[in-house]
Amino acid sequence: MTFPVGEIVASRRPHRKDAARNYDALLDAAREAFAEHGSDASLEDIARRAGVGIGTLYRNFPTRRDLFESVYASDVNELCRVAQEVAALEPWEALTAWLRRFAGYMVTKRAVREALNDESEIFQACRESMYAAGGPLFERAQAAGEARKDMDFVDLLRMVAGITATAFDDDAQRDRVLAIALDGVRTTAR
Repeated sequence: MTFPVGEIVASRRPHRKDAARNYDALLDAAREAFAEHGSDASLEDIARRAGVGIGTLYRNFPTRRDLFESVYASDVNELCRVAQEVAALEPWEALTAWLRRFAGYMVTKRAVREALNDESEIFQACRESMYAAGGPLFERAQAAGEARKDMDFVDLLRMVAGITATAFDDDAQRDRVLAIALDGVRTTAR
């Protein structure tokens, strides 16, 4: 299955191998910097972390918004890819594997989201893609009798987003709290 965000990511990524490497390094560096410093992360720091000059950053991302959108679209595209990878697992395992990745994604998303408008084309394509990728995993877990039927996918995403909005001592603590919350979603005993 293809998702709208996949087309956006493919259209923005350079085709030349060296340019694509720089582009990917800039996205990784930006993701890291946004997670650490929020939407005010320094573009010079991002270029330095990526091992490229500031001119390379601006050639790939003429505006700060272009960089935010590209990080956001790349992360959502990765979530869609993960949904396809885990789809063959048992319903509950598939859902929780995807939700763990979603929780990690939310850390970066908060910083990037501050800079994006909910009505932007990128945001809409990402939202549509994420729902199309993760929604069927949740519906499959519900159909298997493993997830509550008195909630919908949006409820589930809001719950996970609320958990990830909290400051944790470390990723292990965040993962424990997420597991506790997911126990409230699961209908079958372990």
